[in-house]
Amino acid sequence: MARTLRKTKTAARKTSARKTAARKTPARSAARAGKTARRSRGKARGRLAKAKPHKQRFTASHHETSAFEGGLRRYAKYRDLGIAAATGGLARAHVIKMVPPCDPAEVSKRHYHDVEFQMVYVLKGWIKGEYEGEVVTMREGSAWLQPPKIEHAVLDYSDDCELLEIILPADFETVELE
Repeated sequence: MARTLRKTKTAARKTSARKTAARKTPARSAARAGKTARRSRGKARGRLAKAKPHKQRFTASHHETSAFEGGLRRYAKYRDLGIAAATGGLARAHVIKMVPPCDPAEVSKRHYHDVEFQMVYVLKGWIKGEYEGEVVTMREGSAWLQPPKIEHAVLDYSDDCELLEIILPADFETVELE
C-alpha cells in the first residue's frame, strides 16, 4: 500500500511539473496575458458604461423644410433630429443641407472637431473633402468615419448636397486651423 501511495504521489508531482512547464511557455504565457487583459478591458468598459449613464427617451423627427437653421458655417443649414435632447447629450444627429453655390474660398478652411465619434452619410448629391492630405469625393449613399481631431476641409459640393451627421458627444469644439 505504501509503495502504491508513493507511486501515486510521484506521478502526481510529475504531472503537476509538466502542467507548470506547459503554462510557462512564452506562447502560452502571452495567450494567458492577452486573455487577462481582455477580461480587464471588458470589466473596465462595463464600469465606464455604468459610471456615466445617459437617460434616453423616445423621440421622432419628421422632415420639414422650415426646420433647417443656420449653424456653425454660413454655407450649411442644419436640421436637428432631437437626438441630443433625447440622449441627455450623449450624441447629436442632424441633417446638413449645403447652401449653393459652393464657394471654395469660403468652404476650404482647414479645421478639426474635438469629438469621440463622427460619422457622415451622403443623403443627396456629392461632397469633396480633404482629410489629412487625401482628397475624397463622397456621393449619394457614401458614408465615412472621421476619427477624432482629423484635420480636414470641404473642397466642393453639389447644389443639392445633403448629409446625415452623427457625433458623440452632442456638444463639442471645432478648431479652425487657418
